[in-house]
Amino acid sequence: MALPNPIRTFLTKVEVLKDLEAKVQELMAQHEAKRPLWFPSDLLGPKPGDDPDAHYAALRTRARGIPDPARAALALNMLTEEGLPHFHRLLATHLGDDSHWQAWNHLWTAEEDRHGVILHDYLHEARIVNQRHLEAMQFDYLRAGFTPDWDKDPYRVFAYTTLQERATQQSHGETGRLIGQYEPLLGEVLANVAGEEARHFTFYRTIFAEILARDPNEALVSAAHILPSIEMPGHTMPGFRDLADVIRRAGIYGPRDYLRIVQEQLRYWKIDALEGLNAAGRKAQEKILGIPERLARIADYIESKSKAKTFNFEVVFNREFAME
Repeated sequence: MALPNPIRTFLTKVEVLKDLEAKVQELMAQHEAKRPLWFPSDLLGPKPGDDPDAHYAALRTRARGIPDPARAALALNMLTEEGLPHFHRLLATHLGDDSHWQAWNHLWTAEEDRHGVILHDYLHEARIVNQRHLEAMQFDYLRAGFTPDWDKDPYRVFAYTTLQERATQQSHGETGRLIGQYEPLLGEVLANVAGEEARHFTFYRTIFAEILARDPNEALVSAAHILPSIEMPGHTMPGFRDLADVIRRAGIYGPRDYLRIVQEQLRYWKIDALEGLNAAGRKAQEKILGIPERLARIADYIESKSKAKTFNFEVVFNREFAME
């Protein structure tokens, strides 16, 4: 039996994406019609007629009450957003410069850029983290790059962005819920960021549904590679594992949340109902449908082994704090 030609497979995937240009244009129009266009100064700055000095002094006073675990989570969220150049590159590599996809990539980048800006601006104004160390972490993270093993497969890119945008929405939303009781302004900021991540998530999962409709076998094979676990883009930054452990213990985002996200996508994409597949497609479908059970076991194991732990991060002034 002849082996599949990887070059031909890649070209077919590029052709499928090109066939989706009209859908991209339609989804972009819907997206821009629904989303409010905000800028960091709209949310962080003083209202017209307010005294700027008093506004920022009050912000710093409120921010002092934010506990150190929430500060660590906020630093991780900001640094994750600052990985935007990596994602712009990955999308541009596959979507090219001669299609409507380019317009989406630029729009998405422009919208996402404000997420890192507003969180960086808030942290700078609030003075609740070690700013020099935060900037050094950002530099090291960007310098380390982000070159996942799926970056040569355009279908995998869209499976990944679906999951990553949903996970980021969860992380920002829950961080905002936790912090909002101490600092309502920051809670509002994070709610706006989470809302935009939700709209991006809607775009990407709709696109992957369209890919499934056009090329189900290859789409399933790609999804089967991505869905078992995703490495968040910040995994190359210093101290990422402990920071991720803090957000899990704080109830912001962890393995149980990822399980729920995967289950959502399997239902939305109707993976179990796909028929007429070839052998590779059926094998991938079977693997995908078994993923939730595996993720549930992993979540159970991590939770059963979790014990109280003390953390300290230089970005939070090396103060020790304990978490269950």
